[in-house]
Amino acid sequence: MRKIMKKIKVHIADDHQILIDGIIAVLSTEKNIEVVGYSLNGEDVLNWFASNEADVLILDINMPKVDGIVVLQNFFEHSFQQKVIVLSSYDDTKLIKEVLKIGASGFLAKKCAGENIVEAINTVYEGHQYFSKSIQQKLMETFTKQLSQKESSLHDSAFFSSITARETEILRLIAQQYNSKEISEILHISVNTVETHRKNLIRKLGVKNVVGLAIYAVKNNLV
Repeated sequence: MRKIMKKIKVHIADDHQILIDGIIAVLSTEKNIEVVGYSLNGEDVLNWFASNEADVLILDINMPKVDGIVVLQNFFEHSFQQKVIVLSSYDDTKLIKEVLKIGASGFLAKKCAGENIVEAINTVYEGHQYFSKSIQQKLMETFTKQLSQKESSLHDSAFFSSITARETEILRLIAQQYNSKEISEILHISVNTVETHRKNLIRKLGVKNVVGLAIYAVKNNLV
């Protein structure tokens, strides 16, 4: 007997019908994803979820009647179980930090929605966080700037006090997109040593990669 694939149920909330239609068109080709509803304002989102279910909510921040931040807060105050991917035209660190603290599972720039939406939905549904490349870059730039500020003490938080001077050097270079071989040449250490420091950085905070470090830092007010 053939096993029936469980579809990921998605609800889309945005105040532009044309964007909703575009996302629906993209998702209609995915066998494991089903759009079960959409809303054009925040009030309708809350009303819809009061009597319906979805696995993933794609949520615009700038919504009429009730804005996306309030919708997000309401969801997590009432322990809703679905994952939320924030969709926004804005990518400032303050906004990213705010939605992460509330409990969003992902942040997707609207300009990248068409090409990244499927990957984002599958990623958060599996229990991971998702950020489009432009958002990842924003997080890394903010994190690197914080690490590079001469007046910042590495002992100002449990996070920074747990990182050695050498690990800080390596993290800065990783954030500048140097690979392990290049870092080893710059610091005159072996590639294996670089990899060990990289793994230690990731292990100390229980994240999956260096972007995870940046996300942790933003989420926990370290930048």
